Order: sequence, then C-alpha cells, then structure tokens
Amino acid sequence: MSTMLDQQGRAAAVLRRFSRTTTAMLLLVVVAGAVALEVASSGSFFEGSSVRVFLQYLATPILIGLAQMVALCVGQLNLAVGALGGFTACLTGVLMADHGVPAVVAVGAGLVTATAVGLVTGLAIVATRINGFIVTLATMTILLGAQYRLVGTRTVDGYSATLRDLGSAAPLDIPLVFVTAIGAAVLLGAVMYRTVAGRRLLAAGGNPLAARLSGISTDRQIVAAHTLSGLLVGVAAVTATASLPGVNRSVGGDWLLPSFAAPIIGGVALTGGSIAVFGTVLAAFVTRLIDAARAQFSLDPSWVNLLIGLVVLGTVAGGHLHQTRLARTTAPSPQPGGAR
Repeated sequence: MSTMLDQQGRAAAVLRRFSRTTTAMLLLVVVAGAVALEVASSGSFFEGSSVRVFLQYLATPILIGLAQMVALCVGQLNLAVGALGGFTACLTGVLMADHGVPAVVAVGAGLVTATAVGLVTGLAIVATRINGFIVTLATMTILLGAQYRLVGTRTVDGYSATLRDLGSAAPLDIPLVFVTAIGAAVLLGAVMYRTVAGRRLLAAGGNPLAARLSGISTDRQIVAAHTLSGLLVGVAAVTATASLPGVNRSVGGDWLLPSFAAPIIGGVALTGGSIAVFGTVLAAFVTRLIDAARAQFSLDPSWVNLLIGLVVLGTVAGGHLHQTRLARTTAPSPQPGGAR
C-alpha cells in the first residue's frame, strides 16, 4: 500500500510540475500574441471597443473549456458539450420569446436542465458501465434532435431586453459575461483545490484503485463530474444567449473542438487525475487570439480549426514526452545490495 501511495505522490508531483511549465508558456504566448495583434492592427487592438468585443466572446470558450476539464479530471470525455449548450440556449430563448417566461425563470430553467442532463449522463455511464465516450455521443445526438425540434430552421431573437442588456454591459470595457466566466473559474478552482469534494474527484481520476481502497466511490465521482460539467455548460449557454443577437440550431455547433482544446493545451491529462484552471483559461485566450488573427488577416475559418487541431495534437504529444521524462528523473534509484 505504501509503495502505491508513493508512486501516486510522485505522479502527482510530476503533473504539478508539468502544469506549472505549461501555464508559464501559455502566459508568454498570450502576451506575445496580444502584442503582435496590437502591432498588426496599427494600435487599435487595445482600444475600448476592440477589447470589449474580444473579451465578450471569450467567455464561452472559457466556460466550455472548464466544463470539459471537469470531465477529463475523472478520466471521462464529454462529447455533448456543444449539443447541450446549444439546446440549453435555444430552450432559454424559446421560453422567453414564445412563452413569455421572465428572464430570471428562463435562465434558471436552462441552468437546471443542463445540470440535470449532466446528472442523467453520469448515472447512465455508471449504471450501464458503457464507456463515457459512447454515452455522451448518444447524448449529443439526442440533444441535437431536441434542439432542432425546439427551433427548426428559424432564429429566435425576441427574448428579454434585460438579458440582452446584461450581455452587452461592459463597465470599464470589461463585459459582465467575461466577469461571469472568470468568476466561475475562480469558484471552480476553489472547489477543486481547496475542498474534500474536489480532492475526491482528482483522486478518483488519478488512481481509481487507490481511491476505492481509501473509501472513495469512483462511481459517485463520475456522476458528480458530469453534473458539474453540465452546470458549467448551462452557464456558457446563458452567456451565449445574452451575447448573441439570436439563437438557432447552429448555436453550440462549433463548441466541441474549443472545449477540448482549452484544457488539453492548458495542461490537463487525458488519463484523469489533474486539472489546470488557470492553464485552461489561458488556453482559451490563445484560441480566441487565433480567431481574432483570422478576422484581422481575413483568413479562411478552416485554417483556424486546422491550426487549433495541430496545436492540440502537438500539446498531447509534447505533454506525454515531458511527463515521461519527468517520471524518469523522479523515479527512485535502485538501492545497492537490495533484497533479491
């Protein structure tokens, strides 16, 4: 048992060192990218309106990245992030526009629905013992059909003016939706790093056997992770609904790649047991900078997906090599004259 715990401690130390290295590198990339865009835009990138728009549309990538990160920390994948976000956004818009539901009630219903879908997804994974990849793929398909059933081919835009005002509000040129995303990141970091519930999630993802031997239910942690992931997707859907001029069946369609890109580039291991809240936020900044560069230089949108995909692939490969190197350097050296 002590040997297992020692190995787990060394692995955790390796992951922490790797996460710190990745975060420092991403911080440099964000600063360099912002400076490069400022130069390329002849000094207009840091103007109030440009920064406001940049940060406003950064909120969603941050939130969906955090939602995927929570699933990854227990060794799960959530392919339904985009579909759940799109369905929740359309549900919120339809409740307000078609049924006259007050914005507060509609937003609450959207958050509860997204959280409930996450809960049901986690329960389905635990009950059926089917890989989470398959279950969330099925969930994604169901939600895409439900989203189309809600809005069809139309765009719902006649919803609450109050919600729209909140979506465009930007005191000191800092949008409230961006503040919401950062607030969610801070709260999530506090839960994951400082609470027993967060440590249990990480333990269940890092070493399920050791977690079970310690009395931690891995099934419960899987359900909790998907439930929390659903809640974060619900928050992302609300910020998207508030920021967009209208919602339709295309909302959420381009969320899946960024949801994986942010945590993976940010330093989260696909095998579970690690998180990188700050790294995920910085990686979302990077993907948003790439999108801003596409608009600045009138590049084909397909090049953005290609570039982000290559960065994700390179990050996974580089992270694997780096962790292997660190594991070798931290492995205990053989003791001379040991037992045979």
